Parts: sequence; structure tokens; C-alpha cells
Amino acid sequence: MKQPSDRRAVHHGGLPALEGVSPSVVSLPGGDWPTITEFLVQRFPAIAREVWIDRMQRGLVADEFGKAVTAERAYQGHMRVYYYRALPAEVRIPFDEEILFQDQHLVVADKPHFLPVTPSGHYLQETLLVRLKNRLGLPGLSPIHRIDRETAGVVLFSVQPNERAAYQDLFRQRDVIKHYEAIAPWRADLVFPRVCQSRIVEGLPFFRQAEVPGPANSETLIDVMEVSGPMARYALSPVTGKKHQLRVHMHALGLPIVNDRMYPPLDPTPDDDYRYPLQLLAKDIAFDDPFTGGRRQFSSKRKLELPEQGHNGA
Repeated sequence: MKQPSDRRAVHHGGLPALEGVSPSVVSLPGGDWPTITEFLVQRFPAIAREVWIDRMQRGLVADEFGKAVTAERAYQGHMRVYYYRALPAEVRIPFDEEILFQDQHLVVADKPHFLPVTPSGHYLQETLLVRLKNRLGLPGLSPIHRIDRETAGVVLFSVQPNERAAYQDLFRQRDVIKHYEAIAPWRADLVFPRVCQSRIVEGLPFFRQAEVPGPANSETLIDVMEVSGPMARYALSPVTGKKHQLRVHMHALGLPIVNDRMYPPLDPTPDDDYRYPLQLLAKDIAFDDPFTGGRRQFSSKRKLELPEQGHNGA
């Protein structure tokens, strides 16, 4: 790992962003660990003690006040510690994002399938956020909303950190119009347009969502755009923004989105196969900008291909 540079730095506990990735943070609870090192080794059993010591010796671990954490430093609870995650060399996800728009407030990107929006799990550099930070030289760039790693399409980023909350409020207040497209089986026995409402909660395993009885906390308007043989192109307009909401609602209708590896559930969940991207696209987004006062509307340039099998109007 390269040493952090102060060029384009954003500080967290005195540590700058490193190659576009901000340090991770862990809160130290009350406890009687003899050293911070002992706590970290117990808290993250997959990371060897030698790895933590190496990071500390290179100045890659610091407390919230910017003071370096050394291997022998005594434990102190109720404090945050910042550190850089380290992963083996990441294999590049072989698809490129496109910048649809940029000004002093927003960056709007057209995300490819398979690319995560933000660092998590096995992904650091190979994320839309880090790619854009490095590409544009904007260390304070932050996502206003997110879409699934498997989903392609429009994603908004805030350029000014102090403006992000105002944009996110638009989503919370449901003042953002979002339109998706999906390719899925055609069922002539279902009537469209239709509204799907259900209660979606975290399922098992944790990354898969499930519908359960109870008051609805999700709502999607679904319509048919065109039909080709046994398949159709659907227009999906989410009113709410629950995790995997569109995929769950389509599966519940007996219309699983083409190439969805989780709905219906498969055990174990198959690995990525770049030949078969999920046929779900965040196509359009529109809202009134809280800072410019103007109407913002952005559309993905990507297209989902409907199989050509005797096209019928829908």
C-alpha cells in the first residue's frame, strides 16, 4: 500500500484519503484490554496482529484527535480509531462508468452493472465513488443515494459535503422521481399498471430481503412498456426506497428480473458472471434542486436489450 499523500486530502483522525479511499473507523467501547492492539486483534479476528503492527509502524492508525496509535499504546475506551483497510490487489471490474453531468453542486454518473457505489466488503478501489474521486480530483465527493451493485444506471453525488444533507432530504421527503426499467417474464394474466405494496425486512441470509405480514413499508408502481414473446420490458417507479425493493416486488409477482441471482433465492448464491448482468436499469431521475432552484433531470444512456421474438405492442 502506498503511503498517504496530503494532495487532495480529506482528514479523518488526521489521516488523509488514500488513493481516493477514506480511512475506516471503529469505536472503542468501555473495557479492560491492555492495549488498543489487543482490542483490534479481538475485534477483527480475520486480521493478523502482525498486520495491525505493520499499519501502526507506517502511521496508518490514529485516534480521533489525530494522535498515532502505536502497538504498545494503552487501551482507552469511548474513543474512535481510524485505520486503512487493506485488501489483496483488486481485480478491475471490466466496465466503465460515464459522467453524465458535473457542476459545483453535483456529479451525475451512469454506473455499469457489477460496480459497487461505495467501498464495502471486498471492494475498495473498484467502486464508483473511489473511481470518481480519483478521476475528478474531488476528495469530498459523497453519494446522495445508492443503487445495488448489480444494477446499472444513474447515481447522484454531492460535490460539497455541506450540501449532501439537503439533497438526501429530497429522497426522504419523496420529492425525487425515479424511473427504472427491467426485463422479466411476461404474464398475460396480470393486469398493468399495478401498484405493489408490502412489508420488506432483512431476511436470511442477511443480504437477502423478505416480505412479511404487517403494515406496508414499500411501494412500487409497475407498468409494461413492450412485450417480445415470453419476455417484457417493464417500467418500475419506486415510491419508497427499501433495499432490493424492485427485485422483491417483481419476484413476488412471479416475474423475477432476468439474471437475478438472489430472487428467487439460490443456495449458495452464484458468483458474478459478467456475461449475465442483472436486467435492471436506473433509467431516469428528476427533482427540484434546493440550491439552484431549477429542475434537474438526468437519464442513463444505457439500454436493456429485450429479446427479439415476435414483438407485440403492450
